[in-house]
Amino acid sequence: MSTVAVAVADGILQFELALAYELFTSVPPAGTTGWYDLVICGAGPVRADGRFLLEPDWPLDRLAEAETVIVPGWADLDADPPADLVAAVRQAHAAGARVASLCTGAFVLAAAGLLDGRRATTHWLYADALAARYPSIEVDPDVLYVDDGSVLTSAGKAAALDLCLHLVRTDHGSSVANAIARKLVVQPHRPGGQAQFVATPVPEPHDRPFSEVLAWASERLDQPLTVDDLARRANLSTRHLGRRFRAATGTTARQWLLTQRIRRAQELLETTGDSIDAIARATGMGTATSLRRHFQRTVGVSPATYRKTFQTL
Repeated sequence: MSTVAVAVADGILQFELALAYELFTSVPPAGTTGWYDLVICGAGPVRADGRFLLEPDWPLDRLAEAETVIVPGWADLDADPPADLVAAVRQAHAAGARVASLCTGAFVLAAAGLLDGRRATTHWLYADALAARYPSIEVDPDVLYVDDGSVLTSAGKAAALDLCLHLVRTDHGSSVANAIARKLVVQPHRPGGQAQFVATPVPEPHDRPFSEVLAWASERLDQPLTVDDLARRANLSTRHLGRRFRAATGTTARQWLLTQRIRRAQELLETTGDSIDAIARATGMGTATSLRRHFQRTVGVSPATYRKTFQTL
């Protein structure tokens, strides 16, 4: 059997721990060989989410005996992870273990130095914090998970399941991973990345007249607005508008307009049965082809796939 060791300490998140436990202790399809033996490793009893008391099977130093080490999400991102946890994870990787983090567990891997010079991900809400604290990491906030060989990282919550299924697929093939996914009533492989789930509120500029220009534009997204239109409305030159726009919103006027059109398209895809052509017209994108191209590039999935995922009708 292949040993999967889940590393725990006070401050871990219960959801990711339970998810890994459920998947790696699932009964595999008949004929599957070399299935997993899951153990919990920790320095004595620990509390998950500050509520659930866990009794580990092994001490932390035995992480190094496992083939795969799973690090669940970490709750307090303002505090350093426990030094003994960080050291044990680092030692396990040095001993040849494959190490995977779930959600904010990436902060533990980063503290252990395992993500230095690597591409990695975490929950989109905390991607900027990870990149700022550990600038040597190439943080990709758009993907569901990153497989960088012996080190793997996942985005938030449900993406942890995507990564665990990927590990099963890597070890036992697609048919076994698909069977486990069917048992759990989830997709074996989800399209797209985190971008389709990211909430992107518009920064509120402190300049009141400028705020009024943005509100004016937001009410006219169905029209072929241009940067020149915004400049005229603001009674500014295009160059001056560009400087004011970036200072107020952190982006360019052109990108801001595109982002607002995409957000409006997402809303219509979620809440209406309008055709893609109708939504393209309603958002000022012109044609369905233009909408599909910009939507796929920005959100990571097609409008049709997004609608299937988020349709609320």
